[in-house]
Amino acid sequence: MQDILSNIIISVNPKLYVKNPETSELGRKIIQNSIILIDSIGFEDFTFKKLGEKIGSNESSIYRYFESKHKMLLYLSSWYWGWIEYKLAFATTNIDNPMERLKKGIVVVTEKIEDDVSTLHVNESILNKIIIQEFTKTLLTKEVDEENKEGFFLVYKRVINRILEMILEVDPDYEFAKSLSSSIVEGALHQHFLKDHLKTITNCNESISPTDFYINLVENLLKK
Repeated sequence: MQDILSNIIISVNPKLYVKNPETSELGRKIIQNSIILIDSIGFEDFTFKKLGEKIGSNESSIYRYFESKHKMLLYLSSWYWGWIEYKLAFATTNIDNPMERLKKGIVVVTEKIEDDVSTLHVNESILNKIIIQEFTKTLLTKEVDEENKEGFFLVYKRVINRILEMILEVDPDYEFAKSLSSSIVEGALHQHFLKDHLKTITNCNESISPTDFYINLVENLLKK
């Protein structure tokens, strides 16, 4: 699967950038180091000025690629979910048993992420940490309805809909399939956060993963 993924270009809504960062060495450097810097200092303290200092470039050069740090976070989130979507598609191909296919899909969207060496300028392991910490900041804004109309969350919703299809293949009569699917995808981020920061209000720990929880949930919830 890695060989196939290495030949795939993750498409991101062009409205999220001024200039596609994938098209230049500076753009890829901006993406690579923005991930590292946001992970290091948090999104609230992240600025283009600090990023420029880190990469040895003018702040204005970053604005040639992104009009705001919010748009950059949306770009990183969209790229991440696009990468997850490709992993999900390949991992669940040729699995005939619906429950086994669903369980494999759950693994992809809930597991701890390791860096994909085929994407040299994106460390997916660090990006996953950012998504866990910061993804809700892309949604919980006054502009969410307008940004949704612009298609900024389309890839994220496609991931949820792929899991939805797998749920319905297992149990076509389950009436809360959409809620279950979105709860698995976003809830896994929350469980990872709780496991790392608020340990007393989750059962997830070093030996029980969010993946274990959600697989147990669907096995006991859905008719097989």
